[in-house]
Amino acid sequence: MNYTRRHDDRLPLYQRLHDEISERIAAQQWRPGEAIPTEAELVKQFSASVGTVRKAIDMLVAEGVLERFQGRGTFVRRARFDSSLFRFFRLQKESGERQVPEGRILLRETLVAPSAVASALRLPAHAEVIHLSRLRMLDGKPLLAESIWLPRERFAALLDIDASEFGDLLYPLYEERCGQVVASAEEDLTAEAVDDVHARLLQIPKGAPVIVVERTALGYDRQPLEWRRSRGPADRFRYHVEIR
Repeated sequence: MNYTRRHDDRLPLYQRLHDEISERIAAQQWRPGEAIPTEAELVKQFSASVGTVRKAIDMLVAEGVLERFQGRGTFVRRARFDSSLFRFFRLQKESGERQVPEGRILLRETLVAPSAVASALRLPAHAEVIHLSRLRMLDGKPLLAESIWLPRERFAALLDIDASEFGDLLYPLYEERCGQVVASAEEDLTAEAVDDVHARLLQIPKGAPVIVVERTALGYDRQPLEWRRSRGPADRFRYHVEIR
């Protein structure tokens, strides 16, 4: 088996194959939405048994990296992240129609990463980051105030475009302009009393309760690409879970 980097030969073969396929996806040899080679092709390419290939693919499907479609093949999964906002906040018109909030960039700057940001993004001390302050609007009214942090080395291209080009969804922009694909994310929810700055942005009284959604977005290699905090009024918050 020819690896792109040295693997630990003590690991089971299916784990090494899993790691190799993960690395190739992270390197965008197969892009989100594209089919990977068939099991037969992978068996030939990696000189592995069908069972070994199938176990590696099963692991990647269980992890949400790949998805199978009957009769079509196995594809690199493209995650849909704005669904989390639909879980947490009521993003709909009075008619009940759901919509993606408008995104408005308020600030774009580069600076040395604060310690909490460097830790979240796993960056060395004194690494530079891009900080975006963004307001998300629904029917012309503020819904979410967001603070977004990105490693400058990976996202420098965002410094050269006009703020009007950012659009309402950032992850397609990351992929198109920077070649950075967000594959998964981890989120934590907390509540706090809103401070002066965010009260003004959200047009709510100082001290009013807000929900804070803290997200770390990860690439296919599980390395952090983005860390953000989104604050929204508690009276727009919703939580739903189905327990079986």
